[in-house]
Amino acid sequence: MSAELKEHYDTHGYVIVRGLVTPSEQADLLAATDRATTRTRSGSWTHARIVGKQFPPYGAGDDVWGVQHAMHPALGEPAFARWYAGDAVRGAAQTLLGCQDDHLQMELFNILVHPLRSDFALCWHRDDIRNSADEDEERASLQVRHYGVQWNTALREDSSLYVVPGSHRFPRTPAQRAMSSNTIAPTDPLAMSGAIQVTLKPGETVFYNNNILHCATYSTRKPRATLHACMGDARGGSTRARNILQHGLEWMREEAFRETLSLEGKQMQDRLVRMQEVFHDKPVEYSLEG
Repeated sequence: MSAELKEHYDTHGYVIVRGLVTPSEQADLLAATDRATTRTRSGSWTHARIVGKQFPPYGAGDDVWGVQHAMHPALGEPAFARWYAGDAVRGAAQTLLGCQDDHLQMELFNILVHPLRSDFALCWHRDDIRNSADEDEERASLQVRHYGVQWNTALREDSSLYVVPGSHRFPRTPAQRAMSSNTIAPTDPLAMSGAIQVTLKPGETVFYNNNILHCATYSTRKPRATLHACMGDARGGSTRARNILQHGLEWMREEAFRETLSLEGKQMQDRLVRMQEVFHDKPVEYSLEG
């Protein structure tokens, strides 16, 4: 990754990166995604994101907009962990986080898909700041470094994500605050002041600061197959625990999972396990993803 891409990410809160998926990886990941999606829609894989529910715990249902725990050994799709821990993804994360390889911490890997029966949209939000936060609370929270980066990698063309560039640095304006609510999904995301639509071609990745103001739409008419993941800097400690451990990652401690990982993956797993051991009994308050 170039210094220009890092600067764009720091300034605007997001950056589109090409070249993190080779043609052979593209084919393998898309095939694995389609198999995982089929299992989830059939109910045989129960770790699903359900239409009508925006953040965890997601509960049960049969119209899904996401597949949880893509690296779980019981799902039987090793291509996901292999790509997540590969040189290209780790290198991009190091650049954007400003850290070394021995700081990288394994975190979440999910899949975003299109629902089959009902269109769905996530409200405008920041992942780690409540929409109900007042301006002073929001300003203070935005000054906290969160030691993590998340991304969407499109395996099919994807125009579902909307962001407000630069909003990871400033509190919402009164107009933006009026349009962001945990219970109101946008009918027209571009009506949000400053919003843009992010379009990814197959194989492209958008990295974004999880506290940029963003939302997403899920159309039954537009096939979606997008890898949605995050990686942390282990030096973040409780900052990462707050946002990550609510997703039920106990299975990542098990030997069956470890056996599926490369050396680099095992090293990242070790750092996650240490975080779990330190913060497992701490209350987790909030997260909302897109």
